[in-house]
Amino acid sequence: MNTEPSTASAAFLARLEPRADARQPAWLWELRRAAFQWVVEHGFPTAKDEAWKYTRVAPILAIPFQPAEPGTSRRLSAASVERLAGVLCDLYDLGGPRLVFVNGYFAAELSVLKQLPQGTRVSNLAALLHADSGADNGALETLFAWSFRAQPQAFSTLNAALAEDGALVRIPAHTTVEAPIHLVFLSDAGATPLVSHPRALVRMGAGSRATLVESHVGSGGELYLSNAVSEVVLEAGAVLEHYKVQNESTTAFHVALLRVRQAQGSRFTAHSSALGAALARQEVRVVLEGPGAEVALNGLYLPRGEQHLDNQTCIEHLAPRCTSRELYKGVVDGRGHGVFDGRIIVRPGAMKTDACQTIKTLLLSESAQANTQPRLEIFADDVKCAHGAAVGQLDEQAIFYLRSRGIPQAAARSLLTYAFVSEMLELIRLAPLRTQVERLVVTQLRGVEVAA
Repeated sequence: MNTEPSTASAAFLARLEPRADARQPAWLWELRRAAFQWVVEHGFPTAKDEAWKYTRVAPILAIPFQPAEPGTSRRLSAASVERLAGVLCDLYDLGGPRLVFVNGYFAAELSVLKQLPQGTRVSNLAALLHADSGADNGALETLFAWSFRAQPQAFSTLNAALAEDGALVRIPAHTTVEAPIHLVFLSDAGATPLVSHPRALVRMGAGSRATLVESHVGSGGELYLSNAVSEVVLEAGAVLEHYKVQNESTTAFHVALLRVRQAQGSRFTAHSSALGAALARQEVRVVLEGPGAEVALNGLYLPRGEQHLDNQTCIEHLAPRCTSRELYKGVVDGRGHGVFDGRIIVRPGAMKTDACQTIKTLLLSESAQANTQPRLEIFADDVKCAHGAAVGQLDEQAIFYLRSRGIPQAAARSLLTYAFVSEMLELIRLAPLRTQVERLVVTQLRGVEVAA
């Protein structure tokens, strides 16, 4: 990490310094100050940082972003929310609780809390962060500070310093939440470039089960930065299926971290669909702490035009008999740039590890770029690990075959491209979400805007 912050970094941070709030508990104010000071001292990553060598943050630091304030988008009506988020998922057909956040702040009038089992908590963080609730506050502190204390990096640490609201999901032991929980993060900057810091904290008790959907969307053509962090803790035997759809404004920036800790016998499945933003970076870090834990990471990214979409994953096997599966596919068109950098680390003592990582990238134009780096780091014996990566273009023989049967060339290319991504769409088990993601993907591949 860069240890000499640049002038651009200093100017960027000068507009965002955290404000003291007498309603905050002492631990939160101390955490904010420590996190912000860390960013001031270490600065933002540069090309010298291995994990950031393909993604430049200079375009972000060059924008005079202002911090989002509560109520800056009260003009956003329920109809507007449905128009923006509806292109990702029919909010009212998911059939479960929905929390909506506008520029990082909870919008109660647009949210719906229903069909929650007894003891399950789905709420916004602001009220809890401004209260001294004893033991409950101690558990909240542990979750909120986890990323900063475990492995600080500039953007997630900035989130710890500046996030004032977000989502809290707590599911008690041996509880099944049948309907999916939907977190909608809307950005509505207007004429002023805004930065928001969405936050989600999820804790699932032993033997619990749930489905969680994150939708990150924004007003078309607006300039903003969404700096998101999601923390997930799965206790023994817990099962979580997590979906994220990133369809930000094509002129916006999206930087996100998903960090997951898994106890014995837990199962975590993540599905990431990245379509929007001028520059987006999604980092996923999973730590398998208990024997027999299982994780599957699935990702689809479709940069086109001048878009830059970066995927960083790290699965760390700490315990024996754990299983990890990873499948990412990218389709890059125009002058788009797709990045995938994935690590699987098998620590000493993690015997009987079973890990597999596969990355496939399709280039649709001569100017499209892809950088793919799968990595295995094995420090234990008696393991089964494999990884592979492929980058290529459409099969000309397959195109010729389709054309010989009367299909025009453009249609043949579209059919083959859709066939390439359809495997990822089929992995989305939530039917209403799959339908909407299919629509977004088809639109993205055609290079036209989705009618809201």
